[in-house]
Amino acid sequence: MAAPALPPLPPQLKSIQHHLRTAQELDKREPVVAYYCRLYAMQTGMKIDSKTPECRKFLCKLMDQLEALKKQFGDNEAITQEIVGSAHVENYALKMFLYADNEDRAGQFHKNMIKSFYTASLLIDVLTVFGELSEENAQHRKYARWKAAYIHNCLKNGETPQPGPIGMEGESFADVEREEAGSSSVHSGTTQPTSSSTYEANNIPTSNYTGIHIPPGAHAPANTPAEVPHNTGVTSNTIQPAPQNIPLVDPSLYSAQSAGEVRLTPEDFARAQKYCKYAGSALQYEDVSTAVQNLQKALKLLITGRE
Repeated sequence: MAAPALPPLPPQLKSIQHHLRTAQELDKREPVVAYYCRLYAMQTGMKIDSKTPECRKFLCKLMDQLEALKKQFGDNEAITQEIVGSAHVENYALKMFLYADNEDRAGQFHKNMIKSFYTASLLIDVLTVFGELSEENAQHRKYARWKAAYIHNCLKNGETPQPGPIGMEGESFADVEREEAGSSSVHSGTTQPTSSSTYEANNIPTSNYTGIHIPPGAHAPANTPAEVPHNTGVTSNTIQPAPQNIPLVDPSLYSAQSAGEVRLTPEDFARAQKYCKYAGSALQYEDVSTAVQNLQKALKLLITGRE
């Protein structure tokens, strides 16, 4: 069920509009991710301006929307338990990223993959709801946002982008923002028509990415990306899952024994639980590799007391 309507977004809160749009796009297919997109938007909006009447009105309505959605989800673990919610959002963000990264490495440049790169960066923003980003996620966010700008600008200028991590100066979204002016606002809970090239110019890195390690891929999640824009040159049924490289089970785990006086701390149990939740979330997307890796981490921690 779609979320209740919101009033027009005040100009002061413009920076959260893309997270709200992402929530709208995911309402039917990924309601849990959509919920956390709205939660991130509300928390960010409160920090920006919660005092002026129009902002206060909008944020109060958004808060009412979140409460209604929370009741709607009832006892959904991904809503009631942050560790499960975090794993769910992180897995979906990574799948979105890997879909775009696979297309990029294959030289398949189109608006769909640009949008997927940028949407992945927005979803990694959302992970800050659960705490500080890991170094890996922060790196993925910068890379995805930079790649989205770089490929968009190449296609716009009639140039052929270079696939994969490359050394490149920071890209500007100025032209894109001008093109999207007037069509990128969130009004009354509906998504205004936009192209897939609506991006933020914030936090575009100017680093050289030749040394960055980006995993070479896994298949995209079901129905990725969120919306198939027109005239992309590809159709949704042309994207075939890539074969998965299933990691070998660590043979030492078969013979590993507890070192007698291993005392697991509450933090150890919490980390083991986190790995199991990550594995369960990965299996929702048929990602066996990630599931196996996380289960092995949990098993090793429980047996040896070390990660």
